[in-house]
Amino acid sequence: MNRKLAVALLFTLFCMITQAATNYIAERITVEGFDVIRLADAATQTEVRIAPGMGNNAYSMKVKGHDVMWSSYQTLAQWKAKPALLGNPFLAPFANRIDQDAFYANGKKYLLNAELGNIRRDGNQKPIHGLVLNAVWEVKSVRATDDGAEVTSRLEFWRHPDWMAQFPFAHTLEMTYRLVGGVLEVETIIDNHSTDPLPVSVGYHPYFQLTDAPRDDWQVAVAASKNVTLSNILTPTGETSPRDAATVVALKGTQLDNVFTELVRGKDGRAVFTVKGKSQSLTVEYGPNYPVAVVYAPPGRGFICFEPMAGVTNVFNLGHAGKFPLQSVSPGAQWRESFWIKPAGF
Repeated sequence: MNRKLAVALLFTLFCMITQAATNYIAERITVEGFDVIRLADAATQTEVRIAPGMGNNAYSMKVKGHDVMWSSYQTLAQWKAKPALLGNPFLAPFANRIDQDAFYANGKKYLLNAELGNIRRDGNQKPIHGLVLNAVWEVKSVRATDDGAEVTSRLEFWRHPDWMAQFPFAHTLEMTYRLVGGVLEVETIIDNHSTDPLPVSVGYHPYFQLTDAPRDDWQVAVAASKNVTLSNILTPTGETSPRDAATVVALKGTQLDNVFTELVRGKDGRAVFTVKGKSQSLTVEYGPNYPVAVVYAPPGRGFICFEPMAGVTNVFNLGHAGKFPLQSVSPGAQWRESFWIKPAGF
């Protein structure tokens, strides 16, 4: 082998190694004065941005310049000034609504204290979406390897007296965003530090959008065989009705604000939800510890929410009544689950 050929081969090998090592990026950046974590995958041209100081929300996920996360704001400053649901909000210690200012856990009734001022309410003045929507999370690690980019953050719920007064179960929350091959995994871990079992009713309320077709042209597939019947205040009655999981729903003329259960799962244990435009599509896959899906797509709005839930709406009280199963974490034990966001056709 002549010297020039050897040098060329070594250079090519160096480029290949460098490209493999630098395909993924995980870094701390400042955006409009806000601390932001940026995850990037050069091969798929995917970039995710997370705001640890605003509920650890992944507020943006761009694929080739197209943002699949929906927001009503143009800037982070607007969001900070008037916090609203957008991107990928985390709902804890309860997701969606509770039908009264009280909940049951382990056979006991716990009262919520409205005077603490940390309870959000819906249009019927029912508690909704938990306590930590805009909490400040502590970033524990930011790293990129040849296998992906990820950030892990922690929220020590037990350190906050006003939260513990509403939900007196000492626990720690840990969230990891992991970007691999253009797919974003959102992993959640709950460690129970209490002496009693910790009831689990967490969930996410991600807002998704497609940019190659208007909302009314989107087609939606919901991997669930049961529709949960809701009352006039949008809490489950305890009844369900069957549905065909193979049905594709056209959003034109359709309003979705439904709770689904008995999710249909593949061999990998995941339930798959999909929205399709002209060529773009977005798939959200739920792990087994998310047995409930809320799908929200109001008319006239350019988004759809595929919401992975650990239980049905109002599951603390409905679980106590024996109408729906309620998950719990034993003292000293851990709850863990993921969901995955997979864009295609961009």
